[in-house]
Amino acid sequence: MPSTAPPLALSLPPLDRDLSPYTGLTREHWCAYADYMLRSAHRHATDDHANLHLPGATSAYGRRSDSLEAFARTFLLASFRIAGDPEQTGWIADWYAQGLDAGTDPHNPDRWPTPGELDQAKVEAASLAVGLALTREVLWDKLPQRVQEQLVTWFATVIGEKYPPINWVWFQIVVEIFLASVGGGYSDEDIDAGLAIHDALYRGHGWFADGSERAYDHYVGWAFQVYPQLLQLMAPDDPRVRARTKVDGDRLADFLDDAVHLVGSNGAPLIQGRSLIYRFAAAAPFWAGQVPGHTRLTPGVSRRAASGILKYFMDRGALNDDGLLTIGFHGEFPGMKQSYSGAGSPYWAAKGMMGLALPAEHPAWTSVEEPLPVELTDTRHLISAPGWQVDGTVADGIVRVRNHGTDHANPGVRVADSPLYARLGYSTATFPDLKAESLDNAVVFVDGAARLTHRTGFEFLRHFERDGVQVGASRATTNWIEVDPDGGPDHGSGAAGTATPGPEATVVSLTHGAVELRLVRVRGASGSDVRLRIGGWPVDPSSEVLSDVRPIASGGQCGDAGTWCQDAPHPMGNHLIIPWIGTSGPARDGDYVALVGLGGEGLRLEMDGAGFTDAGTFEFADGTAVDVDSVWAALTPGS
Repeated sequence: MPSTAPPLALSLPPLDRDLSPYTGLTREHWCAYADYMLRSAHRHATDDHANLHLPGATSAYGRRSDSLEAFARTFLLASFRIAGDPEQTGWIADWYAQGLDAGTDPHNPDRWPTPGELDQAKVEAASLAVGLALTREVLWDKLPQRVQEQLVTWFATVIGEKYPPINWVWFQIVVEIFLASVGGGYSDEDIDAGLAIHDALYRGHGWFADGSERAYDHYVGWAFQVYPQLLQLMAPDDPRVRARTKVDGDRLADFLDDAVHLVGSNGAPLIQGRSLIYRFAAAAPFWAGQVPGHTRLTPGVSRRAASGILKYFMDRGALNDDGLLTIGFHGEFPGMKQSYSGAGSPYWAAKGMMGLALPAEHPAWTSVEEPLPVELTDTRHLISAPGWQVDGTVADGIVRVRNHGTDHANPGVRVADSPLYARLGYSTATFPDLKAESLDNAVVFVDGAARLTHRTGFEFLRHFERDGVQVGASRATTNWIEVDPDGGPDHGSGAAGTATPGPEATVVSLTHGAVELRLVRVRGASGSDVRLRIGGWPVDPSSEVLSDVRPIASGGQCGDAGTWCQDAPHPMGNHLIIPWIGTSGPARDGDYVALVGLGGEGLRLEMDGAGFTDAGTFEFADGTAVDVDSVWAALTPGS
């Protein structure tokens, strides 16, 4: 039964600033964190080790599912640890060998539900299969034949099962590839169909959509890019795997060229998309590039990114006083729970520790850390598939994304905005306001009942760079949404409901460093009694990050301003504020212009030093200038 002994103590070696000048973390630190996490979780296991009943939330799938999830996800972490250091990890292998036996014993009343009985077991089966493949000589080969047969029988229930055409197809692929490698049954049709779906979701330059919608998030990295590389370790001689080596490797290398620009100097990953409770799983693609060598990033940069991400979360309370990962981002925050989240769910953070599968002498561990792009210079980067324009500033280490292409929906769809997908901006320093109706990085209309419009279903126009300024644009026929309370589980998309059309808003982001010139062209508002609001970045007032929004005199009549305040905890603090400007009366058709900034202590100087010149161009504080009329002309030719 779960232990009632006092919590374990975490013991870390001294930071090594010679090998790791940016984070101080070495492989020994990673091993210490992994062992501590495993031992802490094991304290909540049943006597036979099959089920980990971690304290906390229960998912919609129930307690049996959640205990399997906790076992499988910690086993994935254990397998990385064993694979990279088999001689020193016998205690881990022995512990999980007992659970693998008991969990698949058909005569055990507390056995695991099979993938054929429970959908969530389909997910966890993949972690078990990956782990067994990576530790074949240490664990699988030493299991009694009876236990091997039990496992094969349990895994075989995936054969012929239906999986949704999203990242889930990989859960079937890796299980059946493992079954093939140990002489079990498998289906060529299942594997080939899953790989075909994977390829159909590819959107170019390393990016995948997680389904048919504009769903771009961390699943690109910790699912679509990681599993193909794990196959290289699991079954290197499988003809399917060999045939895909180059294409999957090239896609990973392209993705990492973009992903390295999405990590802040403090190690924070871009805070966007669902399942953020997986925290340092965001480090997974950087290790994936090093495992088979499919990356243009050096080993020193790859470890800098991965260790930075791990350190970011460990320094901010990712592990509670009992040594457990909780539902939350920094510390525990129950409001981040989604319908599929149980107490074991956060342990998919284990994916971010796959670098432990590399031996101590691998260059990823022995190379000196090198700086991230944002630590070298201000960065500008356009990412086509999700429609993101990325601006990183070396002065404060913040990476900002202006989003004109992602909403976890498709053009024309009329649903509520998903807070984690549909905002105009995301960063490595701010957590989105989790309310669907929000002023967070918004251009919205407010009706007489104080309801805010939504932009989901917008049209992505284009993005480009001009004279050192990045430009991105989208056009939305906005909608007020009366959300259906019985609209179904939250899997990332905006909530469905009854839509009432609002005015049309074309939004253009001209970005340079910490500052955005936000252009808004309104159509269909004249004659109505709605007001325009332009919202800035959400920040905790106790942080060192500043958020500012200012009207620009040459555009529109934004005569009203204020600050929205939330005096309640959020995933990164205890208070939240969002500055905004807008019309003091009803909005009218025409153009409105705002200056929107997010940055450190130098932000106000950058905002003060920006403005329109007598010649009609807009000039940023460092003298970089852009002709706004020419930008409009490029976006709306012939208008």
